[in-house]
Amino acid sequence: MTHAMLKGSNVPLDATTVRAVLRWAPGQGVPPVDASALLLGPDGRVRSDEDFVFYNQPRHPSGKVWLLGKKRLAEGPTDTIQTDLAGVESDISQILVVASAEGATFDQVRDLRILLYDASVADGEPLAYFDIKPETGAETALICGELYRRGEGWKFRATGEGYADGLQGLATDFGITVDESDPEEPAAQPLPPEQPAQSATSVPTQPAYGYPQPTTPPATVPASGYGYPQPVAPVPVQAGEFRMPPQGPQFIGR
Repeated sequence: MTHAMLKGSNVPLDATTVRAVLRWAPGQGVPPVDASALLLGPDGRVRSDEDFVFYNQPRHPSGKVWLLGKKRLAEGPTDTIQTDLAGVESDISQILVVASAEGATFDQVRDLRILLYDASVADGEPLAYFDIKPETGAETALICGELYRRGEGWKFRATGEGYADGLQGLATDFGITVDESDPEEPAAQPLPPEQPAQSATSVPTQPAYGYPQPTTPPATVPASGYGYPQPVAPVPVQAGEFRMPPQGPQFIGR
């Protein structure tokens, strides 16, 4: 029998290994939802950062709580956490099942539901489900439900408690240490090899066309003017007279 749960209600669990499946409706602009879990001690806090199971740490060191990952089913996309309740360490009293939407709010996520399955039964009906309704729509993380010890067994409670400061804010509330240091700057790109400087007065070893190349004189600034070399006065030419330009090297043919 499948229990349709209301917020705050609870059901006992006979299964020793359970799958908690988060499912939501697909659609244009709907952000992906990430499942995570927090393992809490009797004081309601984690023992260390290792008690946080999420996308960057998908398996608890004990091996008893782990992410199964996302799937795309006909009913909608899912993300799943599986827990071996029989093997959970004795000083863990609660396991929170959390949903988060990175960079988005839950008013963009439609028909969010958590379903609990007995993992030992293939294709079995869910033991229970809970439709999660964000209270404000501004939440970026939600505690969907909690697995908790009761005597020698376990129970599941429908929670639906929201956080507006995301998975980081939620995790911090339960004792997770969040590194808020600035991200490392990207490594500087190597500069191209330095090219050897060429002298302004250097002359190529092999002159072009058999003539030495003209050297570039250093810039000179006259005593007056605007910093430009003064023009050279042209040589006067008599009427009817044609002057040849200064000749280069003379070549005598046979």
